[in-house]
Amino acid sequence: MNTAEIKLDLFRRIDSLKEKELKILYNKLIEILEHPKYRLSKAEIEAIDEALESGNYENYKTTEEVMREAKQKYPKLKFK
Repeated sequence: MNTAEIKLDLFRRIDSLKEKELKILYNKLIEILEHPKYRLSKAEIEAIDEALESGNYENYKTTEEVMREAKQKYPKLKFK
């Protein structure tokens, strides 16, 4: 499907929704568009791999600690 076909298909599907379903979909789409989920860049992944390979674990934090700190620092960001 090309872009025009995708848009037309979405329009048709959205147009066939009942009011309640449309409102639910609208809210979900707005949430996605305004608050995209963060994905690590290639540079960030490489930096993490480099840090792990260095063996320097003096300031080691668990995944849970990092996620908690990130969520506190960036409360509007959605994490996977």
